[in-house]
Amino acid sequence: MSVSDFPDERKLAAETDRIREKAEQSAGTLGDEELMTEIEREAMSSEILRGSMTISEIARFVSAVFAEMRGLGILDPLLKDTGITEIMVNGPDAVFIEKNGKTEKTGLRFESEKRLEDIIQRVVGRGGREVNRANPIVDTRLPDGSRVNVVLPPVSLSGAVMTIRRFPDKPLTVPDLIALGSLTEEAAEFLSTLVRAKYNIFISGGTGSGKTTFLGALAGFIPPDERIITIEDSAELTLNGIENLVRLEVRNANSAGAGKVTVSDLIRSSLRMRPERIIVGEVRGEEAIDMLQAMNTGHDGSVSTGHANSPADMLGRLETMVLQGGSGLPLEAVRRQIASAIDIIVHLSRMRDGSRRTVEISEIGGLDPLSGEIEIERLFVFREEGFCDGRITGGLVKTGAGLRNREKLAAAGLSSEI
Repeated sequence: MSVSDFPDERKLAAETDRIREKAEQSAGTLGDEELMTEIEREAMSSEILRGSMTISEIARFVSAVFAEMRGLGILDPLLKDTGITEIMVNGPDAVFIEKNGKTEKTGLRFESEKRLEDIIQRVVGRGGREVNRANPIVDTRLPDGSRVNVVLPPVSLSGAVMTIRRFPDKPLTVPDLIALGSLTEEAAEFLSTLVRAKYNIFISGGTGSGKTTFLGALAGFIPPDERIITIEDSAELTLNGIENLVRLEVRNANSAGAGKVTVSDLIRSSLRMRPERIIVGEVRGEEAIDMLQAMNTGHDGSVSTGHANSPADMLGRLETMVLQGGSGLPLEAVRRQIASAIDIIVHLSRMRDGSRRTVEISEIGGLDPLSGEIEIERLFVFREEGFCDGRITGGLVKTGAGLRNREKLAAAGLSSEI
């Protein structure tokens, strides 16, 4: 609810500013309940409000002002709706949401560009980040773990833009994914064995395909007594049952250009922290070579994600990342690094019905002697059976190809399980 929804907007806006300024004078020393009481007291003593609103409208007004001061203003009701998975603010007059796999525009709008930027500064400040016209792009998170991306003008031509990716209050588990149709029990048992045997797994997929959620669920197969280090741009992974867990997060440079800590820095540092597994939330740049080298130097069982349209595309993107990172390695050497580091690629996709499905599980082999490209063997593929009640039916089926690299299974004593 915005104050602009009330009658006589100019009078009401002036009264809103008065109430806000009055409350802000003591807001620094008041808790949330005390602040709410202070705002309510001012509202109930206002002739303008009492003369034009009912008691219930004043109550909504008090909540709106409080949300603007301590919450996220008009976005608070959206954040309370557990069915909403994405909130997209395209400037003060355009707020979109994704719910049940469908995107729709809400009727919400901020009073002004300044009010939106105030909310953005509150979000970014809580996350310990900094955003301004000189540093107009930032990634951060909300206290509940929701991922936030902010882009300010002049980079954004439509005003301040904020995108909030919501995650379930309770992280999804593999049984949840099976119940949702994203995974089959057979494929889940297969992946469980590979995780326990410390195969290096890469999860690929497009934007919004559920890579982070799947990674968190897959990590549930990791034995609880292992030492795990997670590395993320913005910490959002929730790993339950792991006691020996170290969570690392990148840091942007400050306004003076100092203090930057990258994913590459954290991967290199993590190698000196005696990890049994390293989990990198997403590989998207020069850190790819560091991740591959970690996988190739005894840190088996590592997991990461990346944006791609297919497993083959993921391999190609990794090649590009390494080559652009200035490693100086020739293409063949890069491909050998990738082929020896990654054992399995799990590819996810967001289907046309809005559902998120696992569409392929492939094994990575060596280099093809003729083409010089990395060999990919598809072990499971998604087979669509039809379309019923607005939803795609089908699931993962085995291709008939067997797992060729069985050395880690043998070392873990799990050969008989696959």
